[in-house]
Amino acid sequence: MPIDPALLPFGINLLDAPLFTEGKAHEAFRLLRRERPVPWHPGTERLNGFWSLTKYEDILHVSRHPELFISSKGIVGAGLRDDGGYVPIRPGDGGISLITMDPPRHVKMRRLVNKGFTPRAVNAMEPSIRKVTNEILDRVASRNECDFVLEIASQLPLAVICGMMGLPQDVWPLMFELTNSVLGAGDPEYQSEVPEEVRGSGEAERQTSMGGEMRMLGYFAEIIEQRRREPQDDLISILLEADVDGELLTQQDILAFCFLIILAGNETTRNAISGGLVTLCEHPEERARLQADMSLIDGAVEEILRWTSPLHHMSRVATADTEIRGQKIASGDRVIMWYPSANRDEDIFPDPYRFDITRSPNDHLAFGIGEHFCLGAGFARKEMRVMFEELFRRFPDIQTAGPPDRLRSTFINGIKHLPVTFTPAR
Repeated sequence: MPIDPALLPFGINLLDAPLFTEGKAHEAFRLLRRERPVPWHPGTERLNGFWSLTKYEDILHVSRHPELFISSKGIVGAGLRDDGGYVPIRPGDGGISLITMDPPRHVKMRRLVNKGFTPRAVNAMEPSIRKVTNEILDRVASRNECDFVLEIASQLPLAVICGMMGLPQDVWPLMFELTNSVLGAGDPEYQSEVPEEVRGSGEAERQTSMGGEMRMLGYFAEIIEQRRREPQDDLISILLEADVDGELLTQQDILAFCFLIILAGNETTRNAISGGLVTLCEHPEERARLQADMSLIDGAVEEILRWTSPLHHMSRVATADTEIRGQKIASGDRVIMWYPSANRDEDIFPDPYRFDITRSPNDHLAFGIGEHFCLGAGFARKEMRVMFEELFRRFPDIQTAGPPDRLRSTFINGIKHLPVTFTPAR
């Protein structure tokens, strides 16, 4: 049953994907920040209601108090659909994945893989990232046009994370497909395995997500067994030898790590790269500044992240009665942190609706903050930097040739397809 519009704050339905895909969300968030920054959003027959956090400082507060706002009861505001669809973001039952884990276990588990994501590790990978980037561009250079998402933006983070996990190149397309099934399950384009007559429904979303999840876990179960027999120099082999408080990780622990790393390692970066190109094409003056002086690339990457906010939200559950901005939050209530709203908060970012590649400071929350700050943020930044450096060096006149085809989601700010044209530099 759809939500009664009369119950919504100013009639704004944050469970409505077209609010995001049609570019209306920022105006809605601006109104909420000004008039009702912590509004209650009613639920549906299948989903509980929640409090929306639209201000930067409130999201900072929740993120920095994991003892008061926990992750183990689910971090997706619910796959966020009017008809109750749900996109799970963890395999199995219980908070076994890093992203749905609370301290102190979260700290210990995260420490196991931290060394693979340190600044030193990221910098050591730069030559490889640049080589892969140019191989990707080589494949499309002679055609003068391509689907930027499918053929360029998605390929770099996919290659990097699959390489770190030791996955053979012939399964990379499968990982891309299954990532879309799990995280893009609410989009009819990715519901090809369900009957056509139910596509677009909450049930189709549930079946698509669960089907992708089970196929991915089944694949990784086989890979884990292979690594037990023949260890390699990769993340999966490291996890098999790791222990927490003297105990080896369980099969479920390792599966959860693999599931999270492959999803997070390729989805958000692909969307940041795709969204970045769209944004630069929409702001030709800023693009010209960048191409005239590529030393501005680091600032450009940060502003792209602020502007695009590849992840729309995460959620937490209160463990005790509390208050946020004077609004009483009861124990057990869910709060949703809306990152696109925080990243255009007028109290934090001067002139927040201006895209400025030299903006400083630029303390955006595109990667979250606190205990659950994105583990792969360093790789995402490096991949974005290298991609735009090489892209503008080789295809300096690249332009979008049509509007982006956006993912139907209130969780991921995704782009499925983006036609581009270019003339390769001689």
